[in-house]
Amino acid sequence: MDIPDATATRIPTQGTPTADLLAEIDTRRGREPDVHGARLFGLVYPTGDHELEDLITEVNRRYLFGNALNPFKFPEIARFEGEVIAMTGGLLHVPAGGGGSMTSGGTESILMSMLVNRGRARARGIERPQIVVPVSAHPAYAKAAHYFDMEVVRVPLDAHFRADVDAVRELVGERTAVVVASAFSYPFGIMDPVAEIAAIAAANGAGCHVDACVGGFVLPFMEDLGHDVPPWDFRVEGVTEISADVHKYGYAPKGASTVLHRDADWFGHQYFVYSDWPAGLYGSPGVAGAKPAAPIATAWAVMQWLGREGYDEIVRGLLATTAIVRDAIASLDGIELVGDPIGPVLATRSDTLDLYAVGDVLDDRGWHVNRNVDPPGLHMMLSPAHATVVDQLVADLTDAVGHHGESRGKEVRYS
Repeated sequence: MDIPDATATRIPTQGTPTADLLAEIDTRRGREPDVHGARLFGLVYPTGDHELEDLITEVNRRYLFGNALNPFKFPEIARFEGEVIAMTGGLLHVPAGGGGSMTSGGTESILMSMLVNRGRARARGIERPQIVVPVSAHPAYAKAAHYFDMEVVRVPLDAHFRADVDAVRELVGERTAVVVASAFSYPFGIMDPVAEIAAIAAANGAGCHVDACVGGFVLPFMEDLGHDVPPWDFRVEGVTEISADVHKYGYAPKGASTVLHRDADWFGHQYFVYSDWPAGLYGSPGVAGAKPAAPIATAWAVMQWLGREGYDEIVRGLLATTAIVRDAIASLDGIELVGDPIGPVLATRSDTLDLYAVGDVLDDRGWHVNRNVDPPGLHMMLSPAHATVVDQLVADLTDAVGHHGESRGKEVRYS
């Protein structure tokens, strides 16, 4: 990405006319993928529902300039947030006495959970607590360790690409603050054995954070539809925290995630409160001070508009699209899924094909497929809007597997 020269770019002396600005913005936007084009996998999660998107636009317009920092000045924004947490908590079966807050995204939700678990560990006399985390877990846990002076202990995966329970048992020790399980993982879409991991954590006096940033708004509705979903939420004894993003498969715009806690002491560890300055009491439950109101209000509106039946219907269609792609992959020689993913996140591997070269062909045809490093392969997070293009996707994937050259060596990167 080209970085402007910080010594050369300046605010213009005279203001730029609106038409010129919008033309420049449209030109720049035109160089990027179309977020509504159903050719991206991850990053955005389009439903293809124009009525829902119109609602989001209208709610966003009403709260575009709102600031959720001060709940006393803006009590209705705080009420929206509380209701989003309550609705999400209902999905995830948070017990009485639990609670949580909204954050800007999954990374901040994870950061806040790790902060809470650090506080609990330090209260037990552990100066530099450890985060025991599968190698398939999100980088946010390493980021939290970097920020909060914690240590990451990496858990290998078993033959099914799940966190290895025996390794967890060996690696949990006196300095363990929290053990992490994914439901489901970003790289492979696979459920870690949450119940077993949570039991190990509880037996050692540690927390258990379930990372459901991807799966939190998929798994409850899969269960509604009668799919076999292993235990993973607060119904599992020993699970102390869950992160779930409304701005992924909850279909709200970016900036809306949740972190939920089983125990009421989370408030004292997560909230920063300060009054030793001239302007009075300051309090914040997250990294940010000023907090955009629009993501909170739009998350509330999306959840209210869809309702449980609406989410069930979306997930039913999403799983049907996923099944078409899975069947196509199974029919192709030399390519297979990594493990047995439970939902709409699919990763592929091959012992005979250069899947990066296959990805290059798909890129050339307008598909923005992602890559995995270990094992090397392609990665797709399917969204509801992919139902309209799934036949073309399957046709292009089939042709790319059969007709590709050498990989162009495109760098594998998540962000």
